[in-house]
Amino acid sequence: MVRVQTATLCDRSAMRRTTTLAALFATAALLGLAAPPAQAATGEVVVFSTELQPLDVYRDPVGCVKLPLAAHVLDNQTDRPVQVFADPFCLGPALTVQPGFGSHVPPGSGSFRAG
Repeated sequence: MVRVQTATLCDRSAMRRTTTLAALFATAALLGLAAPPAQAATGEVVVFSTELQPLDVYRDPVGCVKLPLAAHVLDNQTDRPVQVFADPFCLGPALTVQPGFGSHVPPGSGSFRAG
């Protein structure tokens, strides 16, 4: 009998933990949905490719922006950090360029996102 009662107490404890965790995850999800959207960057991102091409200027960039194939230097003239990604979909690790700074971008860098 003692074993059955111990197992029942363990089951109840496990059920309470599961219920508590579910409530915590639900609360976190609701708070995440209620968070204000990120503000768009204000200013320009200027990309130098080669001496034979004009500068590419992106005013007030929003979302994921594909870089020119020959991109060589990115200059962040916005009010937010810019992340440079190796792929065209703004996924994976990124190089962060702070406002007022620039950086060489790796050959074939695919995209950037400001904000």
